[in-house]
Amino acid sequence: MAKATRATQMLDKAGIAFTLHTYDYDPTADRIGMQAAEALGVPADQVLKTLMAMIDNQPVCVILPSDHEVSMKKLAAAVGGKSGQMMKPAYAERLSGYKVGGISPFGQTRKVKTVLEEQALGHERVFVNGGQRGLQIRLRPQDILTALGASAAAIIA
Repeated sequence: MAKATRATQMLDKAGIAFTLHTYDYDPTADRIGMQAAEALGVPADQVLKTLMAMIDNQPVCVILPSDHEVSMKKLAAAVGGKSGQMMKPAYAERLSGYKVGGISPFGQTRKVKTVLEEQALGHERVFVNGGQRGLQIRLRPQDILTALGASAAAIIA
């Protein structure tokens, strides 16, 4: 598994400290983030999943604990929109430049608005996908906001 991805390169360039963690990715897992947490032996709320959504036909990257679901109504409100839905997987892959199961919020091929679930800020460190299946980046949640110019909001259902 490559240790350098667009995600890690972006964080290196920004001077953000992180550590890499690998695990055996299970493509048959119902909930990839939950499987990652179990494989890493950490609480599910510390492993954040990256989702791609469309709010009023605009792409938005969403980062939230793997043991929660996003509220489209709350997400839309957080970015000043009215309604939203999950992005189709093929479009999410094209837009982000990553494969589903390995989508990182860092180093995407197109910069989009990003919203981090505010509960993540209560942790000293969290895990976020590193840009490939089976690779997680551990860093401070505040650094996610800094690196991505993201906002934090209550977006879980």
